[in-house]
This record gives sequence, structure tokens and C-alpha cells, in this order.
Amino acid sequence: MTLPIEIGAGLANAESYASVAAADARCASLGLTAWSALAEADKEIALRKAMIFMATYRTRWAGRRVHQHQALDWPRYNVAVDGFVVPSTIVPLDIVNACIDLAVRAGSGEDLLPDLDTGSNAIKRDKVGPIDTEYFQNTTDARERFVAVDALLAPYFGSAGGGNSMKVVRA
Repeated sequence: MTLPIEIGAGLANAESYASVAAADARCASLGLTAWSALAEADKEIALRKAMIFMATYRTRWAGRRVHQHQALDWPRYNVAVDGFVVPSTIVPLDIVNACIDLAVRAGSGEDLLPDLDTGSNAIKRDKVGPIDTEYFQNTTDARERFVAVDALLAPYFGSAGGGNSMKVVRA
């Protein structure tokens, strides 16, 4: 299998921001030995699964895609991090590393996008007069959250957390 990698050209067939070699290097530097035990094909599958999850960030990225027909969300125009413009001809290292970090989870068998149990809305307490119904709290989060990945990507999100948002400050 060949895994087409997006490096900033806006490829229409890209399937990952990270190559297996880049993932191998990052995992080795972090001491994540389980990754090295995976077969090459399993690593590619894990990187593809990471990209499927990263598509959930689509509405949160700052800026806009460079090419209409590019397969992935990066490269992007109009993105600035720490006051510096991110060139629209690259995929930032933080984006690549987030892809790898998610692939490690997928490679270990973790489901990055599990179906959610939304609960049954069971009644906890019911008082008939004057009507007072209390439901059990639904403890299922709206989506799986990866705090370390979100922190790595936060500088690349729009000012108010969405690519179609702008920050308003009262004078």
C-alpha cells in the first residue's frame, strides 16, 4: 500500500499528513514502543483512521483551504500562529504530530469515533402535583475528546473556536 501524504501542495488524493517514517521517528523519540511492533500496513491504516478523526476539526480551523479540490483541510490560507503567518505551502508540524498521536491511539485498537450511547432519558424523580420531573444526568460526552491533541491544535483554530467566527471586543 502507498499512503499519499499531504505536504502542502493541496493534493486531491492525500490520505494523511504524516508518513509512516515520520510516525516511526516521533514514536521512537517519545518511547512509544507499541507503534514499532505494528506492521507497515497497520501503521498506514492507523494514519488513515487518524485523518478520519481529524476531519471533525474541519469547521474549527482558522483560515480557508488553498485549493477547492484538495482532499484534506491543510494547507490553508489566512492562518497566523503567535503573530506569524503560517505559509500556505506547508502543513505545520503540530498538525502532522497531532495526526501521529491520533494514529498511535488507532494503532493500539482505540476507536477514535465510537458510536455514542445517548442514554435513555430515564426519570430519576417524578412528583405529580405541581409537576416536578427530574431525569438522570446523561454522562455521555458529545464526542470523544483528546485533550493533548486539542491543546496541540488550539493555535490553529479560529479566534473563537471556529473558522467562520471572529473575536469581538467591547470598547
